[in-house]
Amino acid sequence: MSDKIFVVKKSTSAVIEKNTPAKLPLGELVAHQGSDQHQEASEIGASVGVWESSPGVFRRYLTNREFSHIISGWCVFIPDDGEPVELRAGDAVLFPENCQGIWDIKETLRKTYVLF
Repeated sequence: MSDKIFVVKKSTSAVIEKNTPAKLPLGELVAHQGSDQHQEASEIGASVGVWESSPGVFRRYLTNREFSHIISGWCVFIPDDGEPVELRAGDAVLFPENCQGIWDIKETLRKTYVLF
């Protein structure tokens, strides 16, 4: 087990230098996304960082569990097998393993994340 401490600093002002189109877009408006301070703790199968997405609709493709804290913006996440969840600045969310669904980013969304 690792005893290294991973820290994401100044997440509100982190510079997202490379934005790429959403991997699984739905509709005409294609969201552009990027991350900063991505840090891998491979020995425990976890990673942390800052992620940002412009408005758009796309499928969530990650299969890991994810804890996120929404720093700014807002969205609706529509799980394949559940009710829509609105997320706004200040909210925290825990996605279970294999959670699939649709991201509908309404206003540029920035979050810190832990994937595990």
